[in-house]
Amino acid sequence: MLHALQRDTFAYLLDQGNPVNGLVADTTADGAPASIAVVGFALAAYPVGVERGFCSRAWAAERTLTTLQFFWNSPQGVEPDATGYNGFYYHFLHMQTGRRVWESELSTVDSTYLLAGMLTAAVYFDGDTDDEAQIRALADALYRRVDWRWAQNGGATVTHGWRPESGFLPYRWQGYDEALLLYVLGLGSPTCPLPTESYTAWTSTFAWSSLYGHELLHAGPLFIHQFSQLWIDCRGIQDAFMREKRIDYFENSRRATYVQQAYAVQNPFGFVGYGESAWGLTASDGPGPDLRNIDGVEREFFGYRARGVPNGPDDGTLAPWGIIASLPFAPEIALPAIRHCQEVYPQTRTSYGFIGSFNPTYPSTSDDGSGWICPVHLALNQGPNVSMIENYRTGFPWKLMRGSAYIVAGLRRAGFTNGWL
Repeated sequence: MLHALQRDTFAYLLDQGNPVNGLVADTTADGAPASIAVVGFALAAYPVGVERGFCSRAWAAERTLTTLQFFWNSPQGVEPDATGYNGFYYHFLHMQTGRRVWESELSTVDSTYLLAGMLTAAVYFDGDTDDEAQIRALADALYRRVDWRWAQNGGATVTHGWRPESGFLPYRWQGYDEALLLYVLGLGSPTCPLPTESYTAWTSTFAWSSLYGHELLHAGPLFIHQFSQLWIDCRGIQDAFMREKRIDYFENSRRATYVQQAYAVQNPFGFVGYGESAWGLTASDGPGPDLRNIDGVEREFFGYRARGVPNGPDDGTLAPWGIIASLPFAPEIALPAIRHCQEVYPQTRTSYGFIGSFNPTYPSTSDDGSGWICPVHLALNQGPNVSMIENYRTGFPWKLMRGSAYIVAGLRRAGFTNGWL
């Protein structure tokens, strides 16, 4: 089951990629732009595809090199239609031209995922061919070009991003969020590294919680507990915060997965389908915005949101990808949930794996009990699954990234010790 799911999900990255520049479409909707985070997920997935026989090493090297060459040669500057600035890149890019679209922000965290994918390529493609040598050189140069200190904008923590029209965004990466990898890569830079104080400033905003019998560093949406650990093997390694709590971020994510299941079992708002094998509230599309009276209850439904527990938002939308990306942490509850989704809601399973999200509570014109099903595939939902299935099956992505000197350096500067470090 997992092999077929991994293979079909990988097919999205093949079919929705542009062979001319390596960009990958954000969704299957007509005219969708590329997402730089998804390009990073794709770069990380290509080595898995080679090892699993989904593509050849020569193909993966060629596509990876095309991608890196595009980003190295694309315009960096203050122009509103550039591709990036100071080594970072705009969140969304035109699939053909590679220029900024939608007046999107220069995203620090999405650039982080892109860079992590590049560093994955640098470690994996260790052969003596010209293509693989170029991959290593370009990935190294692209990472070294990033000015992490600029992204602090004079503060201790890192900003969410920047726009040429208005400057830095008012938000910063503080409080427990998906920025663990961002700070690790920023600290590991040999050219413009973040100061160690930036990591201390980030962790100083953490809040320890107790939910459904679990003590943990809480964040509502599942993706916060997953994205950085696509690349970083957090088993047994601890920073100062986790040493004090006597756990690690891997164990924290395991507990967060169980909190999701407990919330679904309790089902405080009475949504259809929630239960022991039906959970997964995370970033996903939804049937809204809409307001419906269903069985005498006024329900508000949202569009794309970072759904979470226990404080929401929650409108009855479940995301199978959130369960799949939890496999490394809690397979004993994730595997039954994947099977449940496949058997009870077969409409959610397609040639690209599972659809991004569905909502059994929302009225549907069909009588199959599935309710609303997302009409398109979202690459942000597809991208993590290939790597996280592999981390569960063999740990290959984690083992690979232990060989990245920059990630090791960043972890050490952040104060991580023990375990494989």
